[in-house]
Amino acid sequence: MTMRDQLQAMIDAGRDTPLARFTLGELLHREGDHDAAIAHLAQAVAQDGQYSAAWKLYGRALLDAGRLDEADDILARGIAVARDNGDNQAAREMEVFARRVAKQRG
Repeated sequence: MTMRDQLQAMIDAGRDTPLARFTLGELLHREGDHDAAIAHLAQAVAQDGQYSAAWKLYGRALLDAGRLDEADDILARGIAVARDNGDNQAAREMEVFARRVAKQRG
């Protein structure tokens, strides 16, 4: 059983945590399955709104999927969360992604 399958089985069995959703979203994003990654990352931030890394990857997945309006919104929210948490590195990385969104819009 792959890590992806193990994480999905864990979630399906009721052990649904922000970390499980983030990790599964990360694996799916790496595999290029942006829509599935986005769904899991949305759940991660819904379960833990202070999870800076999840906000960052959620925004990145939306950007990579070409969903620029959503990416812009999620990245702005994620930057605010990261700053509130003192997670300056994550905030800076999300600012880079936000600039990419603006650049792609023209």
